[in-house]
Amino acid sequence: MDAEDALDEAGPCGLSVCILASGSKGNAIYVSDGATSLLVDAGLSGIDIQRRMEWAGLCPERLSAIVVSHEHSDHIRGVGVLSRRYKLPVYISPDTLKAAGNQMGRLHDIRPFHIGRSFAINDLALHPFATSHDAQDPAGFTISRNGQKVGIATDLGVATGMVRQHLQDCTLLVLEANHDPDMLVNGPYPWPLKQRIKSRNGHLSNEDSGHLLAEIQHDGLCHVILAHLSETNNTPEKALDTVERALGGAARSFQIHVACQERCGSLLILK
Repeated sequence: MDAEDALDEAGPCGLSVCILASGSKGNAIYVSDGATSLLVDAGLSGIDIQRRMEWAGLCPERLSAIVVSHEHSDHIRGVGVLSRRYKLPVYISPDTLKAAGNQMGRLHDIRPFHIGRSFAINDLALHPFATSHDAQDPAGFTISRNGQKVGIATDLGVATGMVRQHLQDCTLLVLEANHDPDMLVNGPYPWPLKQRIKSRNGHLSNEDSGHLLAEIQHDGLCHVILAHLSETNNTPEKALDTVERALGGAARSFQIHVACQERCGSLLILK
């Protein structure tokens, strides 16, 4: 019995989330309410995403749609082939679609959305919000159903007031913790790339991620997944330790997980 069949037998159990891949080599996040299953981004090859879903006990044939955050290749590499293979609609902003050019090839069905305007995919309510990143029209997302709310905010150079507002009251949060500033400055990247990563349009550091989480944590938060870690300028241990220190030693209601580039994470089920 695969994970989705087990969820069906258990009956209504809320949202479930699985990080299939996270990092500069490819990003993909699975979100489901048991009836509607989405990929937020598909930045690995189609076959790699299929394999990771199957490893996690998830069925690619049961996907309902793909939602695209922005046009960088590590977020859209597998979008086209999955859309065509499984006849999936692709939800994407018009500016992102234009910026992507021919990277995705033909899409089975294009469903435009606009940042700041909520939309629904069956019973899932999605709200795309603006993020600060060097893409044409980058978006973070909240995905809600029955009082549960998943927040997804990676690829952001700074946590703006808008980002803070939309990530409040999440039940599960996927939050960027991209780099350790000292490792970045002293690492092998050329200086222009270091400047880009550190900029307001780059990526969130471990420290900034921890400070944001300390500000928006609340009793209803169950899981936090630290995501989009740099393999060159960070380690899971550094990211976790820095975020833990920012939170202090007080008791908290949520577990912290660290997403990995090379393998998918566990399926987290919100009760």
